[in-house]
Amino acid sequence: MSFLPYNLFTSFARLPLIFRILIISLIFIFTFGWIVHIIEPDQFPTLFEGVWWAIVTAATVGYGDYAPKTVGGRLAGIALIMVGAGFLASYFVTLAAIAVTKQNDLLKGRNVFKGKKHIIVIGWNERSREILQTLGNHNKDQSFTLIDETLRLNPLPNMNVHFIQGCSNLDHVLIKANVFDASKVIITADPNKGERQADMGSILTLLTVKGLNPNVQCIVEILTSEQVANAKRAGADEIVQTNILTSFVMINSISSHELVTSLLDLLNQLDKRKLTFKPATSEITNMTFLELSQLLIKDSVLLLGIKRGEETLLNPPHPFKIIPQDQLIVIK
Repeated sequence: MSFLPYNLFTSFARLPLIFRILIISLIFIFTFGWIVHIIEPDQFPTLFEGVWWAIVTAATVGYGDYAPKTVGGRLAGIALIMVGAGFLASYFVTLAAIAVTKQNDLLKGRNVFKGKKHIIVIGWNERSREILQTLGNHNKDQSFTLIDETLRLNPLPNMNVHFIQGCSNLDHVLIKANVFDASKVIITADPNKGERQADMGSILTLLTVKGLNPNVQCIVEILTSEQVANAKRAGADEIVQTNILTSFVMINSISSHELVTSLLDLLNQLDKRKLTFKPATSEITNMTFLELSQLLIKDSVLLLGIKRGEETLLNPPHPFKIIPQDQLIVIK
């Protein structure tokens, strides 16, 4: 029993500052509410009226609906204003400071993301900006988490993007982004490094992600062709070789500027539509590619090709037949 007061004091001292101030304020309010109820029972017939007067007085609102008439009651009011009002004001100041700190921590990428089924985008560059803006505009309910160590503030604070500041190949950073409940992880190449170093960084990040959550789908940007095999061994579900796409556009721009312009226009139009895979159902099995294309076009669905295993066939020659394992490449 002799240790009870000390234990209570230590437990109280360990509470966050805002709770300590609130408890002290409530003690003063209820104490002076009870005192004024005892001193002036006619003016404050119940404890509730006394507590109400103490709250109004400590908050310096001063409604005037209840006021002490005797000298003792007024002395209690003076003591409450001198002591209790300071603690109550400190509580509101601390509450406002905590709100500002929380907002700053959110903007600076210090807060843990607690959502689920979100998309994690690693690395801040023009590609990740376009990814977040495009996907965010198409699906307002989709949540995103951006991880980058060079940024100091959230670059897209007005979108549904939660920013995590830190190195993406560290466990605690990915855990803050809740990689365990993510639906997809998109790893973009670091533009501030050389191609080989950027690929090594992307593969290291991929290994860390797969080590924490082997089942999450990972899309990785690889710049050099010799690192594609390493990315596959590291567990990449999809590999985007942006240098091949860039080289293709530049090479064709030399021979035919009109072709490149048309290709870029096509890509811009695809941004507004949905290029996707569609599994082959039993109803379309054994149909030819031409028959299926004519069937789908009636529903405004354009059939581009077939993905069969690791092979992708665009507009295969007639009579190419659909089998159950095929994936249809369509534009809706």
